[in-house]
This record gives sequence, structure tokens and C-alpha cells, in this order.
Amino acid sequence: MKLAIGGDHAGFEYKAEIIKHLEANGHEVKDFGPFSTASCDYPDYVHPLAEAVENGEYEFGITICGSGIGVSIVANKHKGIRAGLCWEPVLAQLTRQHNNSNVVSIPARFISLVRAIEIVDTFISTEFEGGRHQNRVDKIPV
Repeated sequence: MKLAIGGDHAGFEYKAEIIKHLEANGHEVKDFGPFSTASCDYPDYVHPLAEAVENGEYEFGITICGSGIGVSIVANKHKGIRAGLCWEPVLAQLTRQHNNSNVVSIPARFISLVRAIEIVDTFISTEFEGGRHQNRVDKIPV
């Protein structure tokens, strides 16, 4: 699976470990940055990531910042993106099943690395249910 990942300085360390985990499991991962723990502006990394997922270069995106909120807001500015903020694996499952989310946003300052990896694994392995949920998803873009 081709995956895009990015965020800000608060998510840098988790991002590096998630990339290692995903690549060890056979996934191709593009790191959109940042590339250090130096303070940075997450929109500089999340906009290009969202564009790449939106245009189909990557199947899913993973965004990580301190709270997960900022990166989620930026990703959701893109018409073809449905980013879900997840702090539990069940939320990653539900955002895929019910919302057909294509980006998962992770709050690095509020969950463990182990939990973050569980969320990513759940997100990328869960299928969209379609059916009644498709009608709702179709009404999201404005």
C-alpha cells in the first residue's frame, strides 16, 4: 500500500517510528515532513500531503501533531479529503467504515506510540461499509 505521512515537530518522533513499522510490513511510505523536531508550521507539510492523497498518488494519509486537531483541520480543507482525528483504534475503524476517511490524524501528545501504531494499522486495514453511509459521504463536499 502507498501511504503519505506528515505533520509537525510534536509528531516528528512518532512519525519516524510509524514509518519504520509500516515499511517493515511492506508498505511504501512517503514522508512529507517535517524532518526534525525544530518548531515548524504544519500546513507547510499537510497541504502537499493532502493534495497527493486527493489526486490518488497515495491510498491514505497519516497526519500527526501534538493534538491532531491542526493537521486534521488543514487536511479537511481539501475537497477530496476526509480526515478523522483518532485517539483510539475503534475511532480509526469507525472513520473508515462510516466516513470513508482517507486521512487519519493522530494526537501525539495524548497517546502512546503503541496506541498510535494500533490506530494506523486499524485505519489502513478497515474497509468502507458503503450502503447507507455512502449517501452521507456523498453529501460532505460543498
